Amino acid sequence: MYTIYGIKSCNTMKKAFTLLDELGVPYNFHDYKKSGIDAATLETWIDQIGLDTLINRKGTTWRALSETDQAAANTRAGAIQLMQNKTSVIKRPILVGDRAGKAVMICGLQEDQYRQLAEAV
Repeated sequence: MYTIYGIKSCNTMKKAFTLLDELGVPYNFHDYKKSGIDAATLETWIDQIGLDTLINRKGTTWRALSETDQAAANTRAGAIQLMQNKTSVIKRPILVGDRAGKAVMICGLQEDQYRQLAEAV
């Protein structure tokens, strides 16, 4: 079973839901807007993929931030605080789970990687 993290109204998330459903990949949905995101999870993600991948610096939420808030995201602690307060700056979707005993984390809509997951189901 996988968990997909994001925001329900996001178009990329909708595409991810559709693809996972079509491929028959089982998942639970974690909605940042309803459930937030804890610092420990963000720490793990930063360790796995890095801040530059995790923070969406191209989105409208990022562009609307003050220069001070954007600069704060250059430190680990500042980035975690920003992502907890403004979950829309986290790249979407993030899919995590276990495939054949190995931890899986996919950041962004990576259709080829989703298809590989379906082969293991």
